[in-house]
Parts: sequence; structure tokens; C-alpha cells
Amino acid sequence: MGHKDDVERFLARARGGGSGGAATALAVAGDVIALPEVEVAPWGLAALRGRLVELSARGASAVLTTAIELVCEAQQAAEPAAWVTLSGGSFYPPDAADCGVDLAALVVVRVTSAITAARAAERLLRSGAFGLVVMDLVELGIDPRLAMATQGRLVTLAQAHDAALVCLTDKPNESPSLGSLVSLRAAALRTRTASGELGVTLRALKDKRRGPDWQRARRRRGPAGYG
Repeated sequence: MGHKDDVERFLARARGGGSGGAATALAVAGDVIALPEVEVAPWGLAALRGRLVELSARGASAVLTTAIELVCEAQQAAEPAAWVTLSGGSFYPPDAADCGVDLAALVVVRVTSAITAARAAERLLRSGAFGLVVMDLVELGIDPRLAMATQGRLVTLAQAHDAALVCLTDKPNESPSLGSLVSLRAAALRTRTASGELGVTLRALKDKRRGPDWQRARRRRGPAGYG
């Protein structure tokens, strides 16, 4: 089987596991009936489309758990997802599968630097095939940066293809974001309840659409290997 057949088979699997997302209009007997606007939550695939997003934390981080949650959301909506990670990165397939990720419907690209990670993300976005691309830069430490030209290309492609690009970093809240074109930066922290349940608090540090004044707390189950 050729490369083209492999890609078509992957996309068919990735797009066949959900309803394709919420519809905004219905076609009835050739007419289009507009549905009322629904307020979009500050976090989630719908809120992140067309944006360069940074998800960061230091210490009791829940960055990976939150990113895996987005992958699951994309797959449930039949949106192909990709994960770009450095060769020694923290993506661990068994833990991802334990969280509900369909590994056969997830593209994982391993690279050697932030530059090659950005190039891989550009190619994935340019294809127009992916609704979510995660760029895992956690291994680089507290101050990875993306050049302005790189940010511009990534944002343009995310907007053109209505895709979410989420960059994962490991740094404290007071550190600067990846760059000025980051539309949303959120901190994801892990807590434990008295009963041992995992709690994840997501707090906006920068949000050009809503302002950095929101946070979301949820109970989550994550395997031991994920933060």
C-alpha cells in the first residue's frame, strides 16, 4: 500500500470516530436554517481554533493532562490531531491511551529542536487535515521562544484552516510567553482532593479575546506518568 493510501486510511479513521462537531446550520429541502449562536467556553477546541495557544506551568503541572484532554475532545469530534514532541519528550503512548486517546488516530512527530518542531507544525497545519496540533516544548526548559516570523506563519495557517495550535512549556507564570502573537496563555496546575482524586485548575495568564480573568477547575483522572 502506498503512502497516499496510508494517509487516506489514517484520516478516515481519525474522522470516523465522532459526529464532526456541533453544526451551526441545518440544510432542509435546499434551504439553510441558521441556528442561534452558542457562547463558546473560554477553553476547549472550539475556543482555541485559529489561535496560537501556550499551556504552561511549573511545579505541580497538569499541562500534559490538559493537552491530552484536548486530543480526546478533538477525536470525539472526529477531528484529526497531531502531537509534535522532542526526541526525549514527555509524550508516553501507554499513558495517553489510558486517558482515552485513540493512538491509531493520532499522528506523533518526534523532532530534535524548537526550530524543527515549528517546521513540523507548519507542515501539519498547511495540509489542512488537522483540527488540533500540539507542539510539546516542555523539554526545552523555562524560556523557549519562537521567532516573530515563525509565529506569524503558524497563526496564519491556524486561522486559514480553522485549527488549534497548542504549545506546551515548562515555566513559572511570571516568565514571558513564547511570543507576542500568542493569543492565549494558560497555566494548568494539579491538585489532589482528600479522597485522592486528581484536580486540574486552568487559569488564564493572557487572553486577547476575553482578558486574563478566568479560571476553570475540574476533577480529572490521570495516570501516574502524566502531569
